[in-house]
Amino acid sequence: MAHRRDKPHHPFGSGDRQTAGARPSPARRAFGGRLGNAVLILGLPVFTAYLFFAVRFNEGAVFPTPRADLDAFVAALSPRPSDVGLYAGWLALQAALQQFGPGRRVLGSPLPNGQRLPYRMNGWFALATTAAVIVGLHLTAIVPLRTIHDRFGGLLTVSTGAAFLLGGFLYAYGRRYDGRSALRSGSFIHDFWMGTSHNPRLPWSSDGFDLKLFCEARPGLLLWIAINSSFAFVQFETYGFVSIPMALVWVFQLVYVADYFANEPAILTTMDIKHERFGFMLAFGDLVWVPMTYSLQAHYLVHNAHSLPLWAAVAVVALNVTGYAVFRTVNLQKHRFREDPDRCRIWNRKAEYIQTDNGGPLLVSGFWGWSRHFNYVGDILMAVSWSLPCGFASALPYFYPAYFAALLVHRERRDHAICAAKYGAAWQAYCRRVPYRIVPGLY
Repeated sequence: MAHRRDKPHHPFGSGDRQTAGARPSPARRAFGGRLGNAVLILGLPVFTAYLFFAVRFNEGAVFPTPRADLDAFVAALSPRPSDVGLYAGWLALQAALQQFGPGRRVLGSPLPNGQRLPYRMNGWFALATTAAVIVGLHLTAIVPLRTIHDRFGGLLTVSTGAAFLLGGFLYAYGRRYDGRSALRSGSFIHDFWMGTSHNPRLPWSSDGFDLKLFCEARPGLLLWIAINSSFAFVQFETYGFVSIPMALVWVFQLVYVADYFANEPAILTTMDIKHERFGFMLAFGDLVWVPMTYSLQAHYLVHNAHSLPLWAAVAVVALNVTGYAVFRTVNLQKHRFREDPDRCRIWNRKAEYIQTDNGGPLLVSGFWGWSRHFNYVGDILMAVSWSLPCGFASALPYFYPAYFAALLVHRERRDHAICAAKYGAAWQAYCRRVPYRIVPGLY
């Protein structure tokens, strides 16, 4: 599948650090306990498949229509052996690039136990190599680019199965190799959803192959761009051109992912890497939700190839650039502050912060003095700019910004409860200093 964040938003991040026998944390209660976890585990794959049905077999309508082709949808979800082989090959390629590709070695932020794990940063190499492999397979007709479009349903089913298999492996891994009982609640459903291990690693090298970083950073993000490219190619084959709306969506989302790789070490300071357990929640979000739902706008545009006036295209680009500038600047301010709080300068002034007794300092300079989560403003602006090229004939392409805005508000509330419990009086002082949650003067 947030947050969030110096990386493409993870859809289900929680920051849950539940201890065995303790009162349920705000993050755990936010998911509705065991019943809520079970609903999410079973419901998210169904909902993801429904989005595929709506965009491909229901004429892009949100609700089923009399013209919906349910039989074709069910048939499309049935995987072929070639779908399994294609997805397995994709995972193998990305794992090999992550582990053996050239890249600098970076130490992560101190974990709760004080340990700093080593990571290899080679995202740009993986992006360029993956693009070369895709082009080569297409030109040699071994795997034509339109294959992803044509076999989308089968790949959706296979990737969902892979997320369940990985979730089971992670549950067993944590119980077998991670001795910290604080990472287990005693509920199978909750522990399967959240995970039972913090940084599961496979001993493929002296550093170990970090499963969480790999899933967060590689197969889903790069598949998202490959899916968009396949959709753009099918539109070209069908109509003889790539529409301006399709080009805008493709470029916006490619830049988003490329920017993540350009600032790849920043992920090591995020909640996902520092505090989240790795279980089905993150596995499904990374492997399925991100590539299969974040590509919804491009999916819609494949067979809705409308034009866009020049003024509208310029306005959408301006909105995206503004959102990106806010997103990147705000996150970089926090990233640089986390690296060295006492020497960090923001807007040519020494960074101000509130010291806490139970954790790191709370930044109150720059955009972080405007609101507690001003980075979310950039996220929302970009999300809207990804959907506007689709026009207004259907509400379906606007699922992402609507879902994302609700997610961010919900996440901010959960983060607030967790931080209030952790920092106590320091958090109260911080909230008085920075009263707005996301949008200054509004919320």
